[in-house]
Amino acid sequence: MTNIPGTDLNVFPLNLGGNVFGWRADKDESFAVLDAYAEGGGDFVDTADSYSAWAPGNSGGESETIIGEWMAARGNRDNVVVATKVGAHPQFKGLSAKFVRDAADASLKRLQTDVIDLYWAHFDDLDTPVEETVTAFDALVKAGKVRYVGASNLSPERITASLEFADREGLTRYVALQPKYNLVDRSDYETTYAPLAARENLAVLPYYSLARGFLTGKYRGNPNDGEGSPRAGAARAYYDDRGKRVLGALDEIAAKYQAPVASVALAWLRARPQVVAPIASASKADQVSPLVRSATLELSEAEIKQLTDVSSD
Repeated sequence: MTNIPGTDLNVFPLNLGGNVFGWRADKDESFAVLDAYAEGGGDFVDTADSYSAWAPGNSGGESETIIGEWMAARGNRDNVVVATKVGAHPQFKGLSAKFVRDAADASLKRLQTDVIDLYWAHFDDLDTPVEETVTAFDALVKAGKVRYVGASNLSPERITASLEFADREGLTRYVALQPKYNLVDRSDYETTYAPLAARENLAVLPYYSLARGFLTGKYRGNPNDGEGSPRAGAARAYYDDRGKRVLGALDEIAAKYQAPVASVALAWLRARPQVVAPIASASKADQVSPLVRSATLELSEAEIKQLTDVSSD
């Protein structure tokens, strides 16, 4: 287990993404994925109130509902760290005080719990002052509905302003950052967010940790790779000269450890400064094992440097 700095949350160092639940994985398959993750020692689940409003027939909240039903069926709420997000649900778009409050209540109901362990600002809302959002989050914490808060997809400037206001007023501050970051998506995070995370001691929980599946190694330029997957086209786009170098290095290291390529990619990410638990999802139970394996795979300094060098822009 690893600690999220500034909190009493000790979490499994691989955060299971719930974006596929109720979309690419129905209830039964979602339960199987969650069971496999828990059986592997996992206890940290990430979702959002908007998952998966984009899917035909869905309206948002499907993932939270499935996770809530799973925890109720397994009786394991006390053993699961639940993270969800506000700001993108069709009924609560934005970070106004009213939407933050009302969306939290809706999420609590769907999750069948009385507290959200980590509540994320999902997307920025430039029409709402950061002071209003920070104050709304603080009210949820004081009411006992939320334990800690984090920021995802907010600009460094808005995060900094939020932290400064929280510190000045003695309000709840963000403890974590959720950026897009992986072996083939590095520059934006490392140049704009990494200095902020280090300065403010923010836990980093990257999303797209496997670059839409590219870093599993199954997309290697063949048009039929990942056929039928909604992410196949985006994943294949990474298959350029740098992507080939990265896969080559991952293959070499994976063979040494007799580990899946995905496990090595996630282990590299976990070794980066401030990173506490990369986020990765699985739509089938047999996809969980490589994710769980990454949590205990310790790469050598030379291997970390090799991957860092070959993936540099």
